[in-house]
Order: sequence, then structure tokens, then C-alpha cells
Amino acid sequence: MQAIPIMMHGREVLACAPTGSGKTLAFSLPLLAHLQQPANLGFRALIISPTRELASQTHRELLRLSEGVGFRVHIIDKASLAAKKYGPQSNKKYDILVSTPNRLIYLLKQDPPAVDLSSVEWLVVDESDKLFEDGKTGFREQLATVFLACSGAKVRRAFYSATCTPEVEQWCRLNLDNLVSVNIGHRNTAVETVEQELLFVGTENGKLVAMRDIIKKGFLPPMLVFVQSKERARELFHELVYEGINVDVIHAERTQQQRENVVNSFRSGKIWVLICTALLARGIDFKGVNLVLNYDFPTSAVEYIHRIGRTGRAGHQGKAITFFTENDKPLLRSIANVIKQAGCPVPDYMIGFKKIHSKAKRRLEKKPPKRTTICTTPRFLMKKRGKVQKKEPEKKVSDLFFCFFCL
Repeated sequence: MQAIPIMMHGREVLACAPTGSGKTLAFSLPLLAHLQQPANLGFRALIISPTRELASQTHRELLRLSEGVGFRVHIIDKASLAAKKYGPQSNKKYDILVSTPNRLIYLLKQDPPAVDLSSVEWLVVDESDKLFEDGKTGFREQLATVFLACSGAKVRRAFYSATCTPEVEQWCRLNLDNLVSVNIGHRNTAVETVEQELLFVGTENGKLVAMRDIIKKGFLPPMLVFVQSKERARELFHELVYEGINVDVIHAERTQQQRENVVNSFRSGKIWVLICTALLARGIDFKGVNLVLNYDFPTSAVEYIHRIGRTGRAGHQGKAITFFTENDKPLLRSIANVIKQAGCPVPDYMIGFKKIHSKAKRRLEKKPPKRTTICTTPRFLMKKRGKVQKKEPEKKVSDLFFCFFCL
């Protein structure tokens, strides 16, 4: 409601609103209204998303919103193929381009550039704070290249996200013209439609016991399970695949086609439990996710907000459970504060923890704590099955005792 009229007046905007509140619609509608009708001028709008999954979702929503109007919306699937496919003339076949930054930069750095952005009237950066996480280098340099490529006199820019850091706001105030900042609710807070719970599981081994307890007691699918690495995602999948539930895993090492198939199966209800990394923590809109389980503790309050934002969307109710161990104590206070601000109960002792230094917090965000393997199958059995990897770490004796106890 706040961002649409601002964009309709041609103002550049930095918008921060809770997860599931309709940000894609908020920038898509004025964008389509400004373009009014298709024209053979080349790309007139560019939308940049941090992940391929989010880019595909935005592409799909734009196709749905522009149905019957005739807008030609295009997404870059493979940059290497696109470099051969595109050119000054072929660009005029499309009106709107959706892409991740790396693929777009690859095309712009071809000699000559494989994509022409001189006719762009609107540049939208979705999940903008995620794209700025790497600091002063990385996406900021890429964004400068994109800005120079969007050389038209009428180009306007809009930045959207569910969380907003001071760095992003400062950058926008320095680089955008006639900027309007829109904030819905308190910044960097979780939605109140999600029932949030912190669950102490003792050690890493206790997580799998607690996970199986949730399954045994019965849960209402679909459920998203977040872990901190693709290796742990694979390990947890192999533990749960025999639990009698429809489970699958998605991470960066799976092919694009595999990832799309998994997402589509989860949307259609064929998969009840989807194990994922932070890859799916931002922007992805799944209808009716009933439970988000943080198997591994989030590395920051911002990541926590995005993770649990996959449920409780568009006014619906949802639930989020977060496992924590003694090793997660340094980050517990910040997550507990987010939960308390959303109106959910948390023990007072968590709020009273000493605040960690900002340098230590940034270090934890970039390098999460090392965790013991999730796999409970003894190593010699894994060798027989041919599933063991050469670099798999040796199990401790204590882990093996726990393994046989679970079996």
C-alpha cells in the first residue's frame, strides 16, 4: 500500500517489509503499469534476485500478472548459452529481464556486451541486503557495472527486502536520487503470525533424537528443515529417508533441473519434508508451510527472520522450532530478542546473556561453528554401501556408542 503509489510517482524507493507481506506484487504492479504496453525497444525493466529459485519465482509471478497484456518476460537460465543467443537485435524480443547478478555480469562483460540495457526504465533489486552481505566488494562492484549499463535517461531504481542493514540504507542514500524509504513495522523483526519456540537438545546428537520425536508424535506437513551446510543436508536426508515420510533435499550442488523438480514437488505436496540450506531462506513463497525447523542454529538474527518467514505468510498461521545446544550460546541472545519482540515467550536468562562483540558476531556469521556428523551409521557399514566419501571425518568413539544406542 505504501510502496506502490511511490513507484507510480516515479520516485526511487528503499522498502523494508515483513516476510510474506507481498513485496513482489508491490514492485511488479507499478513496473507493469509504467511500461503500459509491449514495445520493440529491448529490455525496459530489470529485476535482480540473489538466487535462481527466487528469480524463477519472480519470473513466474510476472508472467501471471501480465497475462493477456502481451509483455515478454525473460529469465536468464544459462549465461553461456545466453551469450550466444542474445545480441542488439534479439534483445528487442523482450520487455522485462529477471536474473541473478553473476549471470547478468557475465553477459555484460562479453566483448561486445551480450545484453543491451540502455532502454531500461526500472531497475529493481530484490532481497537487497542479501546482495550486500559480502561487504564493499562483490555485489557492490557488480551493481556499479549494472548501473553503467542502464544508461537510459529515464531509469529509476527500487530496493526491496524483509530486513535492512545500515550499510544498505547508507549506500542507497548516497547512490539513489530523490529516495523514499518505506518501513512497514519495526525493522528486522519476525512476523507475529509465526508461533516460535526454542528447544534445548543438549548436544549435536540430541538433535536427531528430537527430530525423530517430532516425526513420531506426528506433524502437519509440509515442513522445511534448515541446516548450515550442504554436507549436513545430505547427511540428514540419509537419516530421515527411512523414517516412512516423503523427504527430499535441496542444496547448491544439485543441478538446476534437480532443484526445480524438488521445489515443484514440494509445492504440489509430493514432498512432506524438505531439507535445505540458506539457499531457500529468502523470498521463496511456499503456500501453506506449517512448520519451519531450524535443525542448525541460524548464524544471525537476520538469517533467523528469513528462515522462519517461509511460514506464517500472507496472514496465515505457522510454527517455527529452533534447536540449540551449548555451542550456540553466543548467538542465543539475539535470536531470543527477536522471538520476544514478536510476542512469543522466552526464558529471562536468555535475554540476560552477555552481548557478544560485533567482530565476534561477524566472524560467526561468516564461519559457523563446526558440528559433529549427523550420520549414525558406523563407517564400515557406509563403506560397504559405497556411500562414504574419502574426506569424511573419522567418528569419535562416543559417537559410535550413541550410534549403536539409536540403532
